[in-house]
Amino acid sequence: MLFQHRPEAEALRARLATFMQERVAPLEEKIMSDWRAGVHGWARGPEFDGLKAAAKVEGLWNFFMPSAFDGPALTVTEYAGLCEIMGRVHFASELFNCNAPDTGNMELLEKFGTEAQRAQWLEPLLAGEIRSTFAMTEPAVASSDATNISTTITRDGDDYVINGRKWWSSGAASDICKLLIVLGRSNPEAPRHQQHSMILVPKDHPGVTILRTLTLMGYDDRPHGHCEILFENVRLPVSALLGDEGQGFAMSQARLGPGRVHHCMRMIGVAERAIEAMCKRASERVAFGKPLARNEVVMQNIARSRIEVEQARLLVLKTSWMIDTVGARAALSEIAAIKALVPEMTQRVVERAMHVHGAGGLTEDYFLAHAFARSRALRYADGPDEVHLRTVGRLELKRQVPDDPR
Repeated sequence: MLFQHRPEAEALRARLATFMQERVAPLEEKIMSDWRAGVHGWARGPEFDGLKAAAKVEGLWNFFMPSAFDGPALTVTEYAGLCEIMGRVHFASELFNCNAPDTGNMELLEKFGTEAQRAQWLEPLLAGEIRSTFAMTEPAVASSDATNISTTITRDGDDYVINGRKWWSSGAASDICKLLIVLGRSNPEAPRHQQHSMILVPKDHPGVTILRTLTLMGYDDRPHGHCEILFENVRLPVSALLGDEGQGFAMSQARLGPGRVHHCMRMIGVAERAIEAMCKRASERVAFGKPLARNEVVMQNIARSRIEVEQARLLVLKTSWMIDTVGARAALSEIAAIKALVPEMTQRVVERAMHVHGAGGLTEDYFLAHAFARSRALRYADGPDEVHLRTVGRLELKRQVPDDPR
């Protein structure tokens, strides 16, 4: 495995790191405090919009997309390194138009959308003019099994009619969210993995009701917002269907592989920043007559954190390298492994940093409490730990015991 990047990718990485240090870091506290106070409602605010415009002008934009669609044509491994840098600040990915769920949604539109769908939705998404959400999870069923999804997409002449309830539709509260990509059951009589389809629903379409914004361990995640949404007899033309009828499950899986690498590398950026904060605090704080940095337990926690981050990063890079060289399907076990490993690792590292910060670690004075909540939440998002561990275990059994019926 070679993780050495091309010179142009290294140059892009350096430019991104400089922008983050010189432009983003000085404004982070102001932007986050405004969002927590609801100063701008569900809008971004002038500081955020200014950074986003500056990033676009400097060509720090759409890193994840191939060059044919206005991106720099990076490999997954090269992009993973950029994700780690962006992950250090909660909102940074959106500054460069590389934020979830928009990245996965844009990839769906690029791979499966018609020319008309791309013109209507992909082009403004690539320009950062609008945002989107992926409406899959439902409160009434165990959505960790995507075949459980019960929202109906029923053909009625030249239309489809949508009925159901979704929640944890991330990004839907945003003032610039205009598109909902909805996964629903279109043919309950088909084979299990061919019963579902995806359809493109304008957020302001008749019959679409945002019932509430959900909190994530007390955070409302402004201006992103995770929503519960009701679809009541939402009628759309057949041209709104994304891809082919019955292709929804396969499409949902296709968007997840590289997306899980992106999530994990962003989390490694969070863990790296937590180690930095832990070391700084330990060096400055005195307890029982000596700096915390000279406390054996604190030193052990710093050491464990460094070891765990390095291990996790190497596994993620191996996974991205496999996707680049042999394809995502051949890396199913590795993709599942990193998704189970990295958020849990980040949660542990952040918790250690919180502990070194004492009571302050529980407050909004530092980024740590929010980072802890986000890392815990990611152990559900894109599938819970148990689902990924099941995948790793099943594939390992198949490798070790080829005749095993599982």
